[in-house]
Amino acid sequence: MASNPMKISLLKSNLEAVGADLLALPFSTGALKKEAEEALLALGFDIQVLKDFKADAGEVVVLYGGGKKHAAARIALLGLGEAKTLDDWRKASVSFASKAVDMKLGKIAVDCSGIKSLSAATGQSVATLAATLVEGCSVGSYRFDRLKSGKLDKKKSAPKSKEIAELLLRVDAQESVEVEKGVAEGKIVASCQKMARDMVNLPGNYLQADDIAKAAVESGKKHGYDVTVLHKKQIESLCMGGLLAVNQGSFHPPTFTVLDYKPKGKAKLVVALVGKGVTFDSGGISLKPSENMGEMKSDMSGAASVLGAVEAVVRLGLPLHVIGLIPATDNMPSGTAQKPGDVITTYSGITVEVGNTDAEGRLILADALTYAKEKYKPDVIIDVATLTGACIVALGYGVAGLFSNNDKLADEIFQAGQQSGEKVWRMPLWDLYDEQIKSDVADVNNTGGRGAGSVTAAKFLEKFIDGHKNWAHIDIAGPSFLPKGGGKVNGGTGFGVSLLVELLKKWA
Repeated sequence: MASNPMKISLLKSNLEAVGADLLALPFSTGALKKEAEEALLALGFDIQVLKDFKADAGEVVVLYGGGKKHAAARIALLGLGEAKTLDDWRKASVSFASKAVDMKLGKIAVDCSGIKSLSAATGQSVATLAATLVEGCSVGSYRFDRLKSGKLDKKKSAPKSKEIAELLLRVDAQESVEVEKGVAEGKIVASCQKMARDMVNLPGNYLQADDIAKAAVESGKKHGYDVTVLHKKQIESLCMGGLLAVNQGSFHPPTFTVLDYKPKGKAKLVVALVGKGVTFDSGGISLKPSENMGEMKSDMSGAASVLGAVEAVVRLGLPLHVIGLIPATDNMPSGTAQKPGDVITTYSGITVEVGNTDAEGRLILADALTYAKEKYKPDVIIDVATLTGACIVALGYGVAGLFSNNDKLADEIFQAGQQSGEKVWRMPLWDLYDEQIKSDVADVNNTGGRGAGSVTAAKFLEKFIDGHKNWAHIDIAGPSFLPKGGGKVNGGTGFGVSLLVELLKKWA
């Protein structure tokens, strides 16, 4: 069902000779007066058009006409803002591709002849700028329409593909090697992010725990890394009480998928990535409100991000031993479902009083975190999860919550977020919050009341890392899924793939 990847080509021809449905000319606010007039006159345009263009980051103004002086069907003025940050460049890339898709254009081009001076202004390498452009165009052109039949639109024989087929980058010869390097990397990250977005956007009747496992197996076969899937009987024999308790109310069996990539040479680090894979979260017996419950198909975003990140690491050939661990199930109410007040025994042996069956993600992560530490003895453990609505209240839809017991690790993840555009903000993990999750009947309670909900969830997870000194939890509840009206394209964002890849690249 996967769509064809966008073809990307480098051109060294004159601007006038670039043949495309839409050719973007990027300008910063500073370059607007100096360079834009000259460029437009050369292409046969009246410079009056610049009155309507401010060059704000992401601004797109489409021009028609211009005489016979250019091969492109349309020219777009593309705003870079002050062009001092990678974010401005990323925003412009997303915006340009999104505009092209809305106009149903198949072949687009960007004039990258100014990429060297942009590199100097932003402090980023030419390769990084090229990779960001490719990733941005992929993000901007993404639409999830694979479940549309086109049957309602009688005027058309079939729904016309909105996807961009080809992206042309016009570059100067001396930059072409660096740009090519960036394009190759950008394509890998973009395709892994797209895979994650597709998984998140699939509804619960199309994606169950078994489907996540199958997607991982398929990726492993295609890209040459090991994938092991533990099914219900094996999960029971391991006594993974957290995962089994959440699965109790479900018709569909759980899976526990382990992705294991070892590089060819010596690995610099052993990194365990744990992703929450709740394929649909009804809240269980502690039922969620019905409004917008359909968005809970996205409760496996952490799993999708971990799968995307591991595949990207393999394809980039990073010298790291990376293990992805994905506990997966849905969370449903039924006569067999776990109940508030139940006490369960997790894989670690720690007992948990279930204060609320809607605090289920931490139960399945508890088993996976202990398993990761015990079986692989990793140098670093990072879990990624759509864990709490409280994190959205605290940080909104644009930023993930970061919790870590290691200052250096927290800073590295923060910096990777700044670079990748997938931003995180560190929250406290102080011991005083332990009071809120004490239980009278078990070792710990899975909820801590209304206050500091995202912190008490992180404190709960901390109990299952068995004293590991290099752990981080990233709560992606906000940025993993844009609600209707939350952005140009609502739905899964693939948040976490870019962030993790950026972090792992630094360690490599």
